[in-house]
Amino acid sequence: MRGSIKSGSKKRASKMAESLRRLVNIGTFTVLQEKLERWLDNYYINTCDQNVARCCEIVELNAKVQGQLFKLLQVTAESGGMYGGASIIKSRLLPFLGQNFFTSGGSVTADTSLSVLAEAAAKNREIDELQDMYETSLTELEADLKDKEAENQDLKDELIDTKNELDRSTRSSNSDKLFLENENRELRRKLSDAQDEIVKLRAKAGLVDDYDRQVRNLRDELSLASTKKSYLDSDVYNSLSTYRYTPRVGSPLSVDDPVQRVRQQNYISRWNDMFSQDRLDAMDTLRRYSDDYENNQRIIFLAIQEAFSVSKMAFRQFKMKVRANLAATHIGPETLEEAVQDYVNRNTDLCDLTGMVADVIRALNRSPKVSLPPDATFSIVQPFIREACKLAWNMSALAHPLDIAVATDAELFDNNKYRRSYDSEYTAPLVSHHIWPSLMQGAKVLMKGEACTRRGASLGASRRSRSPTRSTSPSPRPRSRSRSLSPSRRNRSRSISPSRSRSPFSSGVW
Repeated sequence: MRGSIKSGSKKRASKMAESLRRLVNIGTFTVLQEKLERWLDNYYINTCDQNVARCCEIVELNAKVQGQLFKLLQVTAESGGMYGGASIIKSRLLPFLGQNFFTSGGSVTADTSLSVLAEAAAKNREIDELQDMYETSLTELEADLKDKEAENQDLKDELIDTKNELDRSTRSSNSDKLFLENENRELRRKLSDAQDEIVKLRAKAGLVDDYDRQVRNLRDELSLASTKKSYLDSDVYNSLSTYRYTPRVGSPLSVDDPVQRVRQQNYISRWNDMFSQDRLDAMDTLRRYSDDYENNQRIIFLAIQEAFSVSKMAFRQFKMKVRANLAATHIGPETLEEAVQDYVNRNTDLCDLTGMVADVIRALNRSPKVSLPPDATFSIVQPFIREACKLAWNMSALAHPLDIAVATDAELFDNNKYRRSYDSEYTAPLVSHHIWPSLMQGAKVLMKGEACTRRGASLGASRRSRSPTRSTSPSPRPRSRSRSLSPSRRNRSRSISPSRSRSPFSSGVW
């Protein structure tokens, strides 16, 4: 009995498995899904009858599938005995029966819920897709992880190598740095020594050049002074006694005299050269001993001012001697002044240049406006003073002499006589200090000078000037001997007089 039961159960199990296998192999659900998709694609193209026929076909197919499934459910439940699968049927199948889900004869009714089937199929597909995506991403992540681990290992190896190389380079750079620092200190020490040596050599070279130049100038001046001294002592008077005036077409006192025109142009050109070259050379010489740029400018200006003062006084004395000696023996149609000027034109080199340079240096030493360090004297600019005295003598020897304008500190700036320096305050009305005098002929300005104007210039009384042109008036005796003075000579004598040449601002009064 038991054997027959076991054999029957085995047959039912094999029959169920065979039915299940056949149902899987047929792929009915796949066919049903394909029919539904084709119907959806052609739904708006088909007619009403065609759509109804398609729906009926799908319903019939679905009924057949459900019939097969209920048969499998029956066989499966019977294998469990009388109450096999009862709890499952109550929990899952009875709800469908409550919703008018009827079965008869092992077939499925038409009220089967399609939405439940569709949701289940969609969930199954989503689950399968998610599983496939998860497996694919997991595989990719594992591959990426292996690649990153390999790269990380390579980076670790490279980092170790780099660290070792950096340690070696650090040790070598530290040693090189110590060596370079020692070498740099040694080179800086040598450079400082070389610069000090260069400064000393330049100073010595400048001193040697100045000494050589001064020695040459002193030798020339000594020889010239000895010659001129004899001229001034005896030969001048002998030459005056034997001097005879040569008749000329024009008067030597005329403005159009060739000697006056040619020499005036040459002296103006030399004046420009002194400003552009000799002055700068003298400034370079002063810069070696004094760093005060304004004080050096004052020294140059005072030197040229004193050179004109000393030269004009010396020339005035020389001309007075010539006039006194010619007046005793003068005869002829020409005037005495024409004879004196003709003699002066022929003998412009009869000047005591060495004495004039010494007088200028003594005047600079007495001036409270300028100063030099204790180890230097104003003789360092002796070449400039010598050229200034020589030019001032030659300008004074003209029939219509050239002179420099009277200048005092804190005077009102005159745009007709001066131009402002580059470091001036262009809104300042008063002159702080003069850099170069203006060249004049009587009341006419021939060449502008240069002055520095700054606010706050001293308005106090100017210092007493030792210029002979402002403290000494010409002697009236030679003037009484002369027959007449030309208007140009009167203008010159009027400009020399301090009471007539100074403006209200030149005395420092605003």
